[in-house]
Amino acid sequence: MPDPTPRRYSAAEKMLGLAAVIFSFGIGFFLMLFPWLEEWNSNYFSAMIEPVGVWGNAYFRGAVSGVGVINIYISFLEVFRLRRFAETSDPE
Repeated sequence: MPDPTPRRYSAAEKMLGLAAVIFSFGIGFFLMLFPWLEEWNSNYFSAMIEPVGVWGNAYFRGAVSGVGVINIYISFLEVFRLRRFAETSDPE
């Protein structure tokens, strides 16, 4: 049976993983906080959706914040997956 050797990851793969963590955390943080700021009611999308009447609804704001929490959770999961890039040394 052949000895399985660990896969060597390139620097580009490592940087892409780190960029995914930073992007997911940044989007999550923004989505978690922005619905509760004053600027929420004065943006481009609020003028488009206002006739429907959901933009100022606390449940809608909470749902958007929930998507932000999910993005932050995904970023933490990806941080733990980045351990695959760690070099493991065999003591033999």
